[in-house]
Amino acid sequence: MLSPLPEEPLLLAELKPGRPHQFDWKSSCETWSVAFSPDGSWFAWSQGHCIVKLIPWPLEEQFIPKGFEAKSRSSKSDTKGRGSPKEKTLDCGQIVWGLAFSPWPSPPSRKLWARHHPQVPDVSCLILATGLNDGQIKIWEVQTGLLLLNLSGHQDVVRDLSFTPSGSLILVSASRDKTLRIWDLNKHGKQIQVLSGHLQWVYCCSISPDCSMLCSAAGEKSVFLWSMRSYTLIRKLEGHQSSVVSCDFSPDSALLVTASYDTNVIMWDPYTGERLRSLHHTQLDPPMDDSDVHISSLRSVCFSPEGLYLATVADDRLLRIWALELKTPIAFAPMTNGLCCTFFPHGGVIATGTRDGHVQFWTAPRVLSSLKHLCRKALRSFLTTYQVLALPIPKKMKEFLTYRTF
Repeated sequence: MLSPLPEEPLLLAELKPGRPHQFDWKSSCETWSVAFSPDGSWFAWSQGHCIVKLIPWPLEEQFIPKGFEAKSRSSKSDTKGRGSPKEKTLDCGQIVWGLAFSPWPSPPSRKLWARHHPQVPDVSCLILATGLNDGQIKIWEVQTGLLLLNLSGHQDVVRDLSFTPSGSLILVSASRDKTLRIWDLNKHGKQIQVLSGHLQWVYCCSISPDCSMLCSAAGEKSVFLWSMRSYTLIRKLEGHQSSVVSCDFSPDSALLVTASYDTNVIMWDPYTGERLRSLHHTQLDPPMDDSDVHISSLRSVCFSPEGLYLATVADDRLLRIWALELKTPIAFAPMTNGLCCTFFPHGGVIATGTRDGHVQFWTAPRVLSSLKHLCRKALRSFLTTYQVLALPIPKKMKEFLTYRTF
């Protein structure tokens, strides 16, 4: 069942850059990307000025307004025997555009460490990948803040990064050079494939949780779906009227959402290419003038961890939360110059990044999924749409399992 939600998400905490803004575009202050580690123990913030902050989660009390401690802090403590984790500052030397954590725990990372730290035992580690303005990708070990690898190949800004959820340490990068590249970090960051075909900058890449598909969104009206097994194009999804800038798969891989400057989010069946639903971003208040025709242009879309909600950030200064089965938002929050959003992997919190380098943490729905939703999620995690349609079950059940009724 869906839990009740306040009319507006509550602001839990806000992080601001530790230095004043500089009028130096070579170290611009935008927060283009924020990310939680899959286990929820770290938060990564590209705070501008070429700096990434690695912050242990839950946040320390000094960041949290009084009265929110119980909601913001988890009861889980760090009991890994290494003491409390400390905040890390990663100086990337270039503007940081993309961030991605590896799954946790990752496979043994001996190959990553071998050349530089031969004395380190063969242990697993959590990894952060950072995509930079000069086309480089830097790979960091989270617990120590040490630089492990520097991946070269892209000819322009690395806009987005995505690890395969399986833990294989396969990394996908999306770049303004109009390509996606596949890297194997277990082979010292070897580049194993280049995916070409986009005619514009590639803004976003997302790997399905079952590791079978890759979606890429460029400054085009269509998005590309690729096979993660053969690295070939499966299909193009066409339906938007302007540039697509963000995409995300549902936790069971059965849905794909895409967000565009045309103010729409489209929900797709990635297996059939069918357009299932559109969510239109209408303005709450009329604009003061007609100077900005793209006032509701979308910047980011993401699924909640249980797959029943979406969050979107748009240029109309609103964070919206949508329930999957409804066509209008269930909640709004005012935010200025939002660029990105992501859910905490255990639910209850949304993090948003802004153009002035700030990060804000908002309350999000806490959900106790119904049995039928849990069954659908479990089945769709390993059954394609075509396999569901072939099952000897009633039509209404097939429609529910394939999200035709939501």
